[in-house]
Amino acid sequence: MSLEQYLENNLRPSMEHQRVQMYALLFLLDTGILFVSFWVAGAIYVGDIPSARAIQVMQFTLPIFLVIAIYNRVYSIRALEDWRYALGRLAISLVLSAMLFLVMTFYVRSGGDFARVTYSLAIILSFAVMAGLRVLLSFYIRKNYGGRVSNVLVIEDGGPEVVLKGTDRVTADAAMVEKAQTDPAALDLLGRTMRNMDRVIVSCPVERRVFWAKIMRAAGVHGEVLSESLQELGAIALEREGGWSFLVVSAGPLGLRARLTKRVIDLAFTIPALVLLGPLMLIVALLIKLEDGGPVFFVQPRMGQGNCMFDMLKFRSMKVAKLDAEGARSTSREDDRVTRIGKFIRRTSLDELPQLINVLRSEMSLVGPRPHALGSLANEKLFWEIDSDYWQRHSLKPGLTGLAQIRGHRGATETESHLTDRLQADLEYIRDWSPLGDLRIMLATARVLVHPNAY
Repeated sequence: MSLEQYLENNLRPSMEHQRVQMYALLFLLDTGILFVSFWVAGAIYVGDIPSARAIQVMQFTLPIFLVIAIYNRVYSIRALEDWRYALGRLAISLVLSAMLFLVMTFYVRSGGDFARVTYSLAIILSFAVMAGLRVLLSFYIRKNYGGRVSNVLVIEDGGPEVVLKGTDRVTADAAMVEKAQTDPAALDLLGRTMRNMDRVIVSCPVERRVFWAKIMRAAGVHGEVLSESLQELGAIALEREGGWSFLVVSAGPLGLRARLTKRVIDLAFTIPALVLLGPLMLIVALLIKLEDGGPVFFVQPRMGQGNCMFDMLKFRSMKVAKLDAEGARSTSREDDRVTRIGKFIRRTSLDELPQLINVLRSEMSLVGPRPHALGSLANEKLFWEIDSDYWQRHSLKPGLTGLAQIRGHRGATETESHLTDRLQADLEYIRDWSPLGDLRIMLATARVLVHPNAY
């Protein structure tokens, strides 16, 4: 659709008025919900109708909540369009409000004469009703506004095709764009096209990016220019310092809080596991020693977090004379290198237990991309020769188990797809990491400890 056709048939009115009404309605209803929740909680727990103390506590809590909610984007475009985001922001705001109120009452020593159970009940009731309100509002927005309360326009001017759900799309004539650089009438056409837009995205050749940037600044819209080169770089943000602009292409997969959480989970499971499994590990070590008198452990350099090497521990499952330090040959089903006890511990995954020591030393994690031997091959190619994204899997600590393993990607990598399937699972895990996800993978690992591909 051309700019002229768009102006004739599809020019959208501003959505700002509707959004302000929704914000105001939510603001007022949240205030009323908080008031009623404290009133009901006082009636249930204290038995007073109304409970003067519960209402007094609500009057202190309400302004704290509203301030935190506003700064926490509870009343924002994204919160209107995405009910899951809205519920997350709402829960955080209520919890922070409750914590701040309790800290304040502790310091002024006025918290002894009201029931904390009443307060907790009121906060839970408030969240339940406020959450229900936002889900209903989400259905209303979906039904009446197609799920969006913002106007987004994509202008295609010879750049890559951009397909975004719920957006308007127009095509800019190249001759008109050239003319707009000196012709007020052409500029007027562009200005009227962008009017009432909350966001304008332009896909254009490199040589016209500066022009569009100036046009969108002059139009006073939130403007964005698509860049294929930035797409290739995987840019995630823009930083400014000293008059220079820098593209952020890597920010680390996990923040400090997430790293601490992951480490706490590792230690909480690893230390008890080493205590409980210690006798079993001693028995396995003794059986390995009795079979051929060789070393108990097989120590092999593997690539760890940040593309840094570490020595990974395993119970030795192969004959001493046939150990493969580089891992160039994958273990086959009837491999003559594997000892008798080695077959058993490989089939039951007991050979991996010494890696609990690697976890304790913070070289590995319980869950993460499995560390590969440096000489591993798929279709006679090294892993990083198959896919250039291979090294990205090392942005997190390697794990004893991972998403790839519970999906059945174990055993020899005989084809390139065996490697790419594992790599995609690893990158998905890194991208979507969460503490709950780690716990789910650990529980699911129990199903694949004995696996037909474990040999």
